Amino acid sequence: MIAFEHVGKRYGGRFEALANIDFGVARGEMVFFTGHSGAGKSSLLRLIMRLEQPSRGRVMVAGHDIARLHASQVPFYRRQIGVVFQDHQLLFDRSVFHNVALPLEIQGVEPRESARRVRAALDKVGLLHREKALPIELSGGEQQRIGIARAVVNKPALLLADEPTGNLDPQLSADIMALFEDFNRIGTTLMIASHDLALIARLRHRTLRLRDGRLVADERAT
Repeated sequence: MIAFEHVGKRYGGRFEALANIDFGVARGEMVFFTGHSGAGKSSLLRLIMRLEQPSRGRVMVAGHDIARLHASQVPFYRRQIGVVFQDHQLLFDRSVFHNVALPLEIQGVEPRESARRVRAALDKVGLLHREKALPIELSGGEQQRIGIARAVVNKPALLLADEPTGNLDPQLSADIMALFEDFNRIGTTLMIASHDLALIARLRHRTLRLRDGRLVADERAT
């Protein structure tokens, strides 16, 4: 599904965010990657999303070198990926329903089909009963669930999450990770950046460890 081949990323010609990164993620796999602040986690995600391009090496997704995508192909490519952010990035002047519907509106999905998908996604994260609420009325954990519903409403094959539990207490963090595992069980490939080592250890999935832009460990669950 994803392959990094000798990938390096420099910013401004000096700062090396990633150096000689090599790894592969199989379709349907759930993988954590962790490391200190500045280790390269966000740069790695941005490369997969094609928000950045590698300074050297190749990033392959579904067998394609995504650096070779024409600019006109990039929006379609990004719509195939669900992304969950730590800060939710919700629109606070729109209802929960319309926040989740936004990717479908951009795609031009027919309203009746869009409504069906939105309600299915909200039901999956346990917030169908809050579809008319504004995000400001929700707790932090509920806002994160809305962000997850929005990320999966397109039924993406690949779901990326950048520190999705960074602002949540341990129980809410565990609940969010349980949701991710539910999506993984139905075949979604997940890559999750997290610094919560205790939670990662309990979940026992493959973990990639970054340090100063280098991949220093690839630990598989036993």
